[in-house]
Amino acid sequence: MLMRPYLDWMSPWREMERLRREMNRLFSDWPWRTTRWATAPSYPAMNVWMDENGVILTAELPGVKLEDIDISIEEDTLTLRGERRPDEQEGVTYHRRERRFGSFLRTFRLPFRVDAEQVEATFKNGVLNIVLPRAEEDKPKKITVKAG
Repeated sequence: MLMRPYLDWMSPWREMERLRREMNRLFSDWPWRTTRWATAPSYPAMNVWMDENGVILTAELPGVKLEDIDISIEEDTLTLRGERRPDEQEGVTYHRRERRFGSFLRTFRLPFRVDAEQVEATFKNGVLNIVLPRAEEDKPKKITVKAG
């Protein structure tokens, strides 16, 4: 008895579709797209969010002293710089040193101008919290429409 093969099984288009799916799967797991291969953009780790009144920024700065932190605002750019100094112990031999030290610099361009006179920064338990209120002249103005 002679059997005809299933026609769709031999279709080259089906094989091309399978190859496309496999390639998509391969590249969706590529190292730069997965969190386990991603590295932090730089030190310190920061969170930035905003609402209609301004921007709030938090930065993790463990081991950094208050006097080693410098914050500046110029127009719509915030600059955070500082230095974490090494813990030097006299007469000891280090077996492992994983904590980084040295100077750091982070610059953020803000989506609007801030009122530099009203900026508040607090530093507690190694976390820097900066509240950047939006400048009054940069806030959106509500325009009332009159009938007539």
